Amino acid sequence: MSGSIEQGISQTHGNTHILHFVVRIPVRAEDIWAAVATPEGLGGWCTAADVLEPRLDGLVALRDLGTGRVTAWDVDRVAEYTVEDGGRIRFHLERDGEGAAVLRFTHEFQGEGESESGWRTRFERLIENFAGSQDGPGHEPPEPPERGEPGEPGEPTEPLPGQLT
Repeated sequence: MSGSIEQGISQTHGNTHILHFVVRIPVRAEDIWAAVATPEGLGGWCTAADVLEPRLDGLVALRDLGTGRVTAWDVDRVAEYTVEDGGRIRFHLERDGEGAAVLRFTHEFQGEGESESGWRTRFERLIENFAGSQDGPGHEPPEPPERGEPGEPGEPTEPLPGQLT
């Protein structure tokens, strides 16, 4: 599985900088949602989310970017966080055919902020995370237990009460 990251666009208006990326991932948009809208998902490729209240105006604390509020929230489509030191970070998911999605990303900030190369590195990590699992970061299927291991369905290691051995 592979994805693509289009050339980022960087704009400056006075002291405000805006970065745009379009990331194509051959996974359903619904499966990518957890990677941009949950603490576990964000921690797997972007930055640790110490707090994330998944609702409009919920509290968010992104370890490397700052603390602030959820400023847009449309489940399975848009997650936007506005943080005091990191500006506005917006993830907009769109379907791209049956089994693929486009992530449109915008980072608007003032002064010094994350560079285009820094975000590109993060998006490469996001794509790599999906390469091993169709469900995305943190959703690896559990390994089946070894034969005869406790907990294996249908094969108890000790006889049940009343069971002949």
